[in-house]
Amino acid sequence: MNEATLLYVRQHADDDVRQLALRGSKDAAVDMAEALQQIAGRQMARKKLPSWAALDDILYPPHLNLEQCSSEPTAHYKAAIVKRLLAESSESAEFSESAEFSEFSEFSEPSESFTLLDLTGGFGVDFSFMAPLFNHAVYVERQEELCQLARHNFSVLGIRAEVVCADGTDYLHQLSHASVIFMDPARRDKHGSRTYGIADCTPDVLQLRDELLQKADLVVLKLSPMLDWRKTVNDLRAQWVKEVHIVAVGGECKELLIFLSKEGHQHLRVICVNDDERFEVEEETEAVATLPLPTSENYSFLYEPNASIMKAGCFSQLARHYGVSPLAHNSHLFVSNKPVDNFPGRQFRVLAVSTMNKRELKEKLGSLRQANITVRNFPLSVAELRKRLKLSEGGCHYIFATTLANGNHVLIVCQR
Repeated sequence: MNEATLLYVRQHADDDVRQLALRGSKDAAVDMAEALQQIAGRQMARKKLPSWAALDDILYPPHLNLEQCSSEPTAHYKAAIVKRLLAESSESAEFSESAEFSEFSEFSEPSESFTLLDLTGGFGVDFSFMAPLFNHAVYVERQEELCQLARHNFSVLGIRAEVVCADGTDYLHQLSHASVIFMDPARRDKHGSRTYGIADCTPDVLQLRDELLQKADLVVLKLSPMLDWRKTVNDLRAQWVKEVHIVAVGGECKELLIFLSKEGHQHLRVICVNDDERFEVEEETEAVATLPLPTSENYSFLYEPNASIMKAGCFSQLARHYGVSPLAHNSHLFVSNKPVDNFPGRQFRVLAVSTMNKRELKEKLGSLRQANITVRNFPLSVAELRKRLKLSEGGCHYIFATTLANGNHVLIVCQR
């Protein structure tokens, strides 16, 4: 940016970008398109990338690139997993499991033999958090504008990196070897529409799988959380998949991470993470339908699994691990008569259980005027149920509307 544009960005860092676009600038030297892009980027980065936003000299890409990049917590997480797997494979260092979930910025000194290759560089957030682990880190991106931003930002961040403007697939073909290859395939087609199948992303990882495994000790794939992770594992060939991580932040699934290596694996690790909650299982082999259901409606506590577990679908192992019972086979809600410590999700004390009978509703809901409503396997939507119950949104009460195994539709009134 020229000085006039940079000054404008600093002066209007907190202003509404839409209003700025309408007003424009009286100074003809100000590049308004660039200024608006940087102001919007800085504002978005305050929440998504706070350590970057704290640096005045960081430059930001167009909105779509920033929207698609990893957040700081998920980038930290990937770097920690890569660090652990490298340490395990080299047997050169002990690694604490708890480090995967803590904020950290200091990494151990990289080994001279460790090389990172990011074939889908983008804005470079994931790359910037992994690069300090390696003696040599290569960022590959086919868009020249993003490469220029990467060179500038890596310098600001103090990251030693080789930036290559090239097609990632072409670069892979001429590669001899890398310790880790990272890929975040584009999830939009040439018309800008979202794609969710792994074979529909660019580049096509399925076509490149064998070459990736041949040329890297570890392959890290960041994929859409909308993908069916079991099908994805099968498509990639399960024997090469080392770990699957389903990562949620603030109750929203953000990423599906697949770690592959050419070493054989007897058991697939599936790790569900939501902020500081973690639940790990081996691949689910038992259907939740085999678990016993509550014999009565006299349960005291209700549990709702977090978003990563809901995505993973590992309900039978969850129930057995925490000693809770599924309310019904398709409800994805669990109950117990005793409180459970550290359950990965929301926990509630049950106050009342009511059918949809008007008289019973009046008795069980009493003078309740507002509540937070969740619908699970129930014939009415939240809006329809709220209208029928004449309840406004909010308050300290929660109502779970669901269907029991016997087909009865019930409302479970709870408090956190």
